[in-house]
Amino acid sequence: MFPRDPQATRDRPSRPLDSIDLAILRLLRVDGRASIRSVAEQVHISRANAYSRISRLLDEGVIRGFSARIDHERAGQGAAAYIALRIVQDSWRSVREKLERLPGAAHIALVGGEIDVLLLVHTADYRALRDLVLGRIQPMPEVLSTRTLLVFEESDPQPGPLTAPDR
Repeated sequence: MFPRDPQATRDRPSRPLDSIDLAILRLLRVDGRASIRSVAEQVHISRANAYSRISRLLDEGVIRGFSARIDHERAGQGAAAYIALRIVQDSWRSVREKLERLPGAAHIALVGGEIDVLLLVHTADYRALRDLVLGRIQPMPEVLSTRTLLVFEESDPQPGPLTAPDR
């Protein structure tokens, strides 16, 4: 619908969201394939206004993209794990770039506490998971240690309410 480069806007601040922006975001979180016409009708604005607002939300990086919710087991990725990594100080950007290129990487987060990075991966089976951890992640020079947490069952909850941030 609106191809954009989310990395290009990562460091640029966005302007405050109003109630119409929030309503549009709520709709798109539930159905990212909603048409401009449908969004406009549900939010009670013109199609031109809906198009303009969605374009701005994309340009400002508020909307980072549109995706499908995948049943990983049905898609042949029956093994999942969270991998907790401790990394060399100040290596986050280079580690993130390497992790983003890994097959099956679903989510990458820089976190605080005893670990530095939390990575969610989906692989075909536990042998592929082992190969990913031992053969691709642990050999990275910036990775000090890993801890693998196996996922036995996943849930894909419906998006919760989106509210305006406190200012």
